[in-house]
Amino acid sequence: MRRPTARAYAASAAALAALLAPGPAAQADSAEPSAAAATVIEKVPYAMDSSNQAAWWTPAATYEGRGQYTYFAFNEPGTTAATHRPAIARRDPDGVWSRLPLLGTSGQQAEFPDDNGHNQPSVARDGSGRLHVFTSMHANPWRYFRTEAPGGDVTDHAAELPDQGEAITYPVVTTAPNGDLYLAARVGAGSDQRPGRLYRWDNSSAQWSVVATFAGALNRSVYPDDLTVDSAGRVHLLYEWAKAPATAFRHQLSYLRYDPSTGTFADSAGATVATPVTPGTSDVIQDLTAGEEWSIDNAYTGPAVQSAKLTLDGSTPKVAYRYRSADSGGNFRVYYAYPSGDSWIRQTVYAGGQTAAALGITRDDTGAGRVYYVTTSGTDRVFAATRSGSTWDSLSAAPGVSADRLAVRRDSDGKDVLYLPDTAHNALYYGLL
Repeated sequence: MRRPTARAYAASAAALAALLAPGPAAQADSAEPSAAAATVIEKVPYAMDSSNQAAWWTPAATYEGRGQYTYFAFNEPGTTAATHRPAIARRDPDGVWSRLPLLGTSGQQAEFPDDNGHNQPSVARDGSGRLHVFTSMHANPWRYFRTEAPGGDVTDHAAELPDQGEAITYPVVTTAPNGDLYLAARVGAGSDQRPGRLYRWDNSSAQWSVVATFAGALNRSVYPDDLTVDSAGRVHLLYEWAKAPATAFRHQLSYLRYDPSTGTFADSAGATVATPVTPGTSDVIQDLTAGEEWSIDNAYTGPAVQSAKLTLDGSTPKVAYRYRSADSGGNFRVYYAYPSGDSWIRQTVYAGGQTAAALGITRDDTGAGRVYYVTTSGTDRVFAATRSGSTWDSLSAAPGVSADRLAVRRDSDGKDVLYLPDTAHNALYYGLL
């Protein structure tokens, strides 16, 4: 079992520089954003609420039928400025959009309080064509909606989930190759700990079940970031740790893999681990650096992780994440990481200024891929970075669009589908790169 190494607890500025500078642990330099990439951009024809903004969410799904279908779960404006109503925008292969509201038990569109960074939706399509949406939960009981057949109404099915009455936050969901779904979420609202739990939707029996509490520890809270399933059906999980009960700034970005064929969990080197893992037994990608503290102060200015996303190169995890180090001038830089033996190699993708929380990462069949990030200023805000030799080169991924959040899914044609909220103008954009 791989534990955090001594270098991660460096206590000097020199050690910190060695950790984050190019070298065995951080090999590539970042480049300033340059000319625009060739992106197809179109505005989704439905009003978006300004609360439609998060970093952990999985609000986009794709499906290949007779062409590519895209599903965007999003918050529409509510009946008051402090509320929103969740819906799905579906784009058919011919480019025609349709709208599927999420219907409550009364038959009316569901409506929830705004809570930026928490009350946002995640969506997935199972192997039978049913759409599943988890939405608007910040330590709330399940808010879960599903269709019964392709094209049907999206209705309330919260009562069908396990862990009834539990407080749920940060639901991220993905589709397995066999049509099952996997869901990771933080469960509980205790002041002493808030663990992460993994759930499975069995597509053939149309039932949800608990797989395991995958991470949890006294005085710590788990923040799920992402999950995906490889061709062998193994589930890859990405998550962060924070001091309990909760904070905007987290630490020890970590990785875990679950194999449903054996019911066991493992680290990136394949070593079996017992769950729930703790900070001390996790496969840590970005460990603590000089000056980093466990704090619940939302004004904390020290080193911290804030968001991360995951893709696979075959069965090898590739990770994009934001980290604020002691020498970054208060900025969250963007990094890329992948496992090598019993450690993680890290590269700097972007260090040119402050970034927003949202990230994306994809790859193609050659192993090449893109890291997506959002800057907090500039005419163009969303960028796609690709590696060229020892340098990451960034191009504008949404020219002329002032999107300030991001989500990405790669479709079966090998294209990146971009989910681009512009919260200042209450607009959602679809991009294809």
